[in-house]
Amino acid sequence: MKTAKIINKTKKIVLAEKAEIANNPWTRMRGLLGRDGLAEGEGLIIRPCNSIHTFFMKFSIDVIFLDKNMKIIKISNSLKSWRFFESLINGMIAIELPEGMLNKTDTKVDDFIEIICPV
Repeated sequence: MKTAKIINKTKKIVLAEKAEIANNPWTRMRGLLGRDGLAEGEGLIIRPCNSIHTFFMKFSIDVIFLDKNMKIIKISNSLKSWRFFESLINGMIAIELPEGMLNKTDTKVDDFIEIICPV
């Protein structure tokens, strides 16, 4: 699967060095299912995406929703298993990160994100 680097441009800090990109129906549906966790530096970029769920997941995650301008419009710190995260009309991309990453990096709503995909 293709990977990318995720940077919080507002805070000038890397959120993930190696985030997988889920951009087709199969990879978006599969998401993080079947995994035991995300290591620091890992993540999952789901696009297009305006809502997620954590049904059948074995671990909690931090979640960022971005609009078309790559601005954070909603976050969830430590989203537990068996939860549904609301549908956002203007949500375009969801980023799933290891639990605690948003607090560690002080990532907040209205910060801007950059996704760098290697050629």
